[in-house]
Amino acid sequence: MVARIAARAARTAQSRRAAIPPDRSGPAAPSASAAVRTGSVRLHLAMDLPYPTDIPHVCERIQHDVAKQVTQLTGLEVGEVTLTVRRLATAADASRGRVR
Repeated sequence: MVARIAARAARTAQSRRAAIPPDRSGPAAPSASAAVRTGSVRLHLAMDLPYPTDIPHVCERIQHDVAKQVTQLTGLEVGEVTLTVRRLATAADASRGRVR
């Protein structure tokens, strides 16, 4: 349940911080996993980001937003949020759709 909340929060943060629209035609939705231990949680996120972008700044903002949202919705203290950038998507990638 915490991982689903984190994934949804990551999608919102991705849209806000990286200007990626939250629709099905864009990059794949962020994924999340959570390790909960006695009132705290460690999160791992994986997502696509647009190219070009200020990767360190955008990732830091997304991590902060997700931690805040998860804390608000679950009451758990977020001890750590790691974020893996799966790929950098160019405008050309978005216009032709994602190829798998």
